[in-house]
Amino acid sequence: MSKLVIVGTVAFDAIETPFGKTDKILGGAATFIGLAASQFNVDAAAVSVVGGDFPQEYLDLMINKNINIDGIEVIKEGKTFFWSGKYHNDMNTRDTLATELNVLADFNPVVPNHYKNAEVVMLGNLHPMVQMSVLEQMDTKPKLAILDTMNFWMDCALEDLHAVIKKIDVITINDEEARQLTGEYSLVVAARKIHEMGPKYVVIKKGEHGALLFHKEDMFYAPALPVEEVFDPTGAGDTFAGGFAGYLAKTADYSFENMKNAVIYGSTLASFCVEKFGTERMQNLTTDEIDHRLEQFKKLTQFNIDVS
Repeated sequence: MSKLVIVGTVAFDAIETPFGKTDKILGGAATFIGLAASQFNVDAAAVSVVGGDFPQEYLDLMINKNINIDGIEVIKEGKTFFWSGKYHNDMNTRDTLATELNVLADFNPVVPNHYKNAEVVMLGNLHPMVQMSVLEQMDTKPKLAILDTMNFWMDCALEDLHAVIKKIDVITINDEEARQLTGEYSLVVAARKIHEMGPKYVVIKKGEHGALLFHKEDMFYAPALPVEEVFDPTGAGDTFAGGFAGYLAKTADYSFENMKNAVIYGSTLASFCVEKFGTERMQNLTTDEIDHRLEQFKKLTQFNIDVS
């Protein structure tokens, strides 16, 4: 069974959307990534930090989903990272109401010894030097290192970000971030420039408009699966990344052709994530539901046409 190391936040979120609002609920990049990857029966470990206020039931949830938590440090006298946001009516834009780093401010990730030979490493959105420290802890070079980042690090840690980008195989960012990173409006040109920075594969997420995959001169596009209700978009991008990484870890096939399938799985899982607040939908997701939605995805994208 392939090993997958997931690095990122395990956090509290408080969310307000046009459909309602929550108090503090389970969130964080590593949480969403781990719950998505757990669908693929891989040996996954989460590397993160929480405070003494983090409920044991949330840790038990991860254990029950076969997510190893040996790499989650618990600082009993500290408080868990907290983010609060309010989404606008279009559900594509949001205002951050609060960000409390708490124990995350001094986070030094420690990869458990028995995961330092993992085939796949998924670096969730954190400071680039934190991401780099994880790569440096690995005993063997991962067969696939995937990195997610955001415009905040481009604003305040661009040199560090460029350094870690050189070391990874796949980068997943959204269209706005791709344009900021490269200074190019065309996503095709932006992807080419990002290739030159180091990654073999570039995944550009476009929210409700799907995702693009680039490799050299090859390009693939997957639409987002239309769903009846978008209840809460929080964590959809991380869920996509978890489905993408989990599928690749399971299949151990890192070719462009198989990455197309990984993008489809990532998009499919993200379509479930948005249906409930926080991680609620991902906690109870079944294999039958995923298979049914994959069939829907296939019908959405498949057609026959004669080209003379």
